[in-house]
Amino acid sequence: MNGFDFTDLDGKVLRCFLTILEESSVSKAADRMGVTQSAMSHTLGKLRRVLGDPLFVRSGQGLIPTERALTLKEPVQEVLDRMKTLTDARPFDPQREAMQFAIATNDMPRDLIFPALLRDSLAQGIGLRLDFVPSGVPDADLLRSNRCQLMLTPLPPDTRDLYQKHLLTSPMRIYYDATMRDPPRTWDEYCNADHVAVRFADGRSAQVALRGVDQGQMRPPVVTLPHFNAITPFLRGSRLISTDTALMRLGPLASLDCAPLPFDCPPVSIYMVWHERSQADPAHRWLRDRIEAVARPLADRSSVEPRIFR
Repeated sequence: MNGFDFTDLDGKVLRCFLTILEESSVSKAADRMGVTQSAMSHTLGKLRRVLGDPLFVRSGQGLIPTERALTLKEPVQEVLDRMKTLTDARPFDPQREAMQFAIATNDMPRDLIFPALLRDSLAQGIGLRLDFVPSGVPDADLLRSNRCQLMLTPLPPDTRDLYQKHLLTSPMRIYYDATMRDPPRTWDEYCNADHVAVRFADGRSAQVALRGVDQGQMRPPVVTLPHFNAITPFLRGSRLISTDTALMRLGPLASLDCAPLPFDCPPVSIYMVWHERSQADPAHRWLRDRIEAVARPLADRSSVEPRIFR
């Protein structure tokens, strides 16, 4: 390969390659890895010389990978995974290790679990950094590509290379403003009410939580929002309603009134999901244990039956 030694391809160089591939931009990849753009450009130049291929070509405002770059994606990720296993059995002390995790989740579990987790960690002198990936129904490729190291979702991907563990189960509730209306008391009243719904950035609706319910009989939503935190301003002072988990009472929808659904609907479960490469990693295991510890009491707090205003 043009006289270059393959051992020049260390783990940091390979990680740079994957990050540029994911971001389609040298500057964005540099920001994500916490290095300068010139350092990232220098690494890309080194890769091009060693591999004898341009790897990326400019198209408009971004970069597109060459065929060679696309074929290298999976082998490079496998090499990094194998390199990581060399340190999986290392001695682990959370107060001596700088930990950083990217987590794919929507705003409900994010806001309920991670502020308390981070506060406790920082109070104990633990160096923890958390990056959150906007995600509605997370895709398994987020974990496989290492774009995130953990996801929290009600719909865990069912594949052999992913692990999952149940975190929480919560019934569904109707949220509304009791100064403006009573909650629907029958299926017909519910279907004829004006709803606020959440649709994630990937186009999928949060109403997938209403399993076994004929949503075709419901009116189309009056308002469709990108995340749960935006619901309260629309419901406050209006006759609109929203259907979400009882857990929302502890977070984004705490200031609203809520009532049980006037029909049967299975509760929603939240799962923690990770790739097999992280299963034995002590830092990742520490994070999973901390998430479970914070999540454990939440279901009990949200299960108290709401007061129905009349």
